[in-house]
Amino acid sequence: MMDNFSHAAPLAALVQMTSGIDPAANLATIDRAMGEAAARGAVMAFFPEMSLLLDRDRARSGAHMTCEADSPWPAALQAKAQKHGIWLHSGSMPLLSDDGERRVNRSHVIAADGSISARYDKIHMFDVTLPSGENWQESAAYAGGDAVVVVDTPLGKLGLSVCYDLRFPELYRALVDRGATLIAIPAAFTVSTGEAHWHVLMRARAIETGCHVVAAAQGGSHEDGRQTFGHSIAIDPWGAVLADAGVTEEMPGKGYALTLAPIDAAGVNRAREAIPLGRSRARRKITL
Repeated sequence: MMDNFSHAAPLAALVQMTSGIDPAANLATIDRAMGEAAARGAVMAFFPEMSLLLDRDRARSGAHMTCEADSPWPAALQAKAQKHGIWLHSGSMPLLSDDGERRVNRSHVIAADGSISARYDKIHMFDVTLPSGENWQESAAYAGGDAVVVVDTPLGKLGLSVCYDLRFPELYRALVDRGATLIAIPAAFTVSTGEAHWHVLMRARAIETGCHVVAAAQGGSHEDGRQTFGHSIAIDPWGAVLADAGVTEEMPGKGYALTLAPIDAAGVNRAREAIPLGRSRARRKITL
């Protein structure tokens, strides 16, 4: 299959999944997706939030919970990066915190040689009651992180965030201040919030930071009973949609949908030169 992209811009692969309660099955899907991403010329594959295990039954999922040092999952992803020869962003996975008392929602960036280049723990916990009647209290089981993380990748300096972090623009300003030119926002958005806010918030984060945004998403009907929005999306620094995977019902039977997006580093410079937010901010400080 040939993709009609300029060879000058490296490609990101966004992998939309409907992750379930069996980590082995999810890992098999990740392996197939990475193979396709490599075959289609992507230099890095991006996966959704909770790609390894999506299960809101905390008693059942507890059987898989360990600290990272004891978990087989990071090593499995490292082996897949080496096997396929491309970088990957894990989206995130649930692990026990180092003190073993609570869980963390942790992302890993893994280089093509299998080394872990960065880790990030989701900072903002999804504690909400939605107009649809859905109630989510992530902080009942998860501890939020406290580190702002930017890492060098073949696509540029990648700033890390996860799902609900999307709603806190101060985090993205901090990522830009640390040099980010590309931002990952893996997600498992609810359908109601996705329909209302997904596209507009993703475009806003790209425009206000002058960064590419890459957001691989969960989509569809999951084994644990939840529904997620899908629409894995890539946005350029001017706010244009480069790729949108749409809804899960459009995915092929292989268990994922893979969408490619060119990440043109020059686009960052063009956007920031056209609207120099950093320079304007430096000139005028607002004191509240």
